[in-house]
Amino acid sequence: MAEASTATPGAPLAQGPGPDPAAGAPTVTVGAGPFSTSQARRRYWGLVAGLSVLAALFAAGILAWDNPMPFGTTGFWRIAELRATTLTAITVVVICQGVATVAFQSAVSNRIITPSIMGFEALYVAVQTSAVYLMGVAGVVALTGVPQFALQVVLMVAFSLVLFGWLLSGRYGNIQVMLLVGIIIGGGLRSVSTFMQRLLTPSEFDVLTARMFGSVSNADADYFPLAIPLCVLATAGLWWRGRHLNLVSLGRDVSTNLGVAHRREVMLTLFLVSILMAVSTALIGPMTFLGFLVATLTYQLAPTWDHRHLFPVAALLGFVVLAGAYVVLKNVFYAEGVVSIIIEAVGGTVFLIVILRKGRL
Repeated sequence: MAEASTATPGAPLAQGPGPDPAAGAPTVTVGAGPFSTSQARRRYWGLVAGLSVLAALFAAGILAWDNPMPFGTTGFWRIAELRATTLTAITVVVICQGVATVAFQSAVSNRIITPSIMGFEALYVAVQTSAVYLMGVAGVVALTGVPQFALQVVLMVAFSLVLFGWLLSGRYGNIQVMLLVGIIIGGGLRSVSTFMQRLLTPSEFDVLTARMFGSVSNADADYFPLAIPLCVLATAGLWWRGRHLNLVSLGRDVSTNLGVAHRREVMLTLFLVSILMAVSTALIGPMTFLGFLVATLTYQLAPTWDHRHLFPVAALLGFVVLAGAYVVLKNVFYAEGVVSIIIEAVGGTVFLIVILRKGRL
């Protein structure tokens, strides 16, 4: 699919490489495969190179900015090693959020809806609230570390499997009904969580608020041996099924006519998406609009429809957005704690703009 062909402007496209001898006019190169023209191909790789440079600069800023020790000394590298936890958490989260949102929107053939609408974050809040409500502060503090992280991921993936399996395999099952039920379940979980929060003591509520607030500082390095393999495996699975996802994004009727088992591909995609969203949410907490913001920017900047080329751009854009906001707010405005608030505000504004421009969901 990567061959290039040539064509004369205003004439039908030639199917083979080289100039058209019958045309006698200047020709332009038209690319086949994931890029419409050779210019689009150059623009894509230029975008990847530019984002890679920005990502490297922001990564260096996280490790080295305001480091009190002289560069190259043992103390400098020890401080940089401590900051590597933040860098690793940002990398895992942006890959999970960016890749999951792009794949989810292709599976449901809608570029406005995000995985958060399926109740992932509402389930996270309900589990955290139930833990504080039932066990108190002492019990929650005792239940920390990898077991708590693994339990959170397993609950969220199991919830999504039950929801997808029940609603997509039933007689009247379809994606629209699944989304509607996901919204209703999410609303119900939020209502139950709010009720339990009203019964907590002030100290318990403070502990719970810290857990529900999406922040990079919530990430624990002990979670990485489990979070990184899950992120890598789920992302590799989506990239491997990228060619099928290209057809699924055309809709059920078109993809079925092209020989794709649409329901099986959608179920597999949603399962991998649920793993990525569970890892991201359990690692740092809810960040509702980060994935939507990254996916929208990816569609606007990447001149391709191929998911194997969209996923790297989404991951790089997510890293530039989250790491850039973290570096600027922490070192310039000394407001590290408001990173998620700024991203949610910007992402929410972009969401409203897209809704108003399209006039529909």
